[in-house]
Amino acid sequence: MTQSSKAGTALVTGASSGIGAVYADRFAKRGYDLILVARDEVRLNALAEKLRAQHGVAASVLPADLSTEVGIQAVEERLAAESAINLFVNNAGIARLGTLAEMRPQDISDIIQLNVNAASRLAAAAARAFAPRKAGRIINIASVLALVSEHFNPVYNASKAFVLSLSQSMQNELAPLGVNVQAVLPGATRTEIWSRAGADISVLPPEMVMGVDEMVDAALVGFDRGETVTIPALPDAAEFEAFTQARLKMGPNLSRDHAAARYRTHTVT
Repeated sequence: MTQSSKAGTALVTGASSGIGAVYADRFAKRGYDLILVARDEVRLNALAEKLRAQHGVAASVLPADLSTEVGIQAVEERLAAESAINLFVNNAGIARLGTLAEMRPQDISDIIQLNVNAASRLAAAAARAFAPRKAGRIINIASVLALVSEHFNPVYNASKAFVLSLSQSMQNELAPLGVNVQAVLPGATRTEIWSRAGADISVLPPEMVMGVDEMVDAALVGFDRGETVTIPALPDAAEFEAFTQARLKMGPNLSRDHAAARYRTHTVT
């Protein structure tokens, strides 16, 4: 029999396997009660039973298809209704292969619906729930492809760039209210997303592919440090800091009352 957790409650989307399942396990170890969200109710129930038995926490399931309005609303309502929820892991997502010209229109819509629409709707719902309490943590799972858009699939890359930008903006808005946001940018990670996308991860060089447990554990080190952006595979954090500073340095010059000199036309009289 479990009792209400002093750590609080973590709601995890995409929790039935891979990154979401490992996050659920790690936060259960930290004493969080859990609300597990995914489409596969059978796998969710099996994971919830396992985590209750191993860690003595409460674990409930919320079967929801986040590619649908009904599924998104179900999670939004749960975030609004349960004041014990103080941690949201925004993990659900899909990938597809191929060039933009090769993609079916439905595949494009599917990626945007789950990786952009559902991710931002649920991030907003968590923000609305946490901000009045002046406490809470939000973890948004992005990808290193947000930074390396020349590779893989352009719509997937753009969706993860959206998640990174969303997270940075959210942190700017919510930090003064006591709510912290972390964007996690995994590289290639050994999860089911590859087979679901029709890809064979074994074709990648082994030195490029991280195990899911190691990836989540590294991301949680960044979480504990209060990082806004965590890139588990990046050896030198100064590289991303330099990238960020270079981007911010451009800020004052990105919107001005006249075109830059290099773009001005000169009329010969």
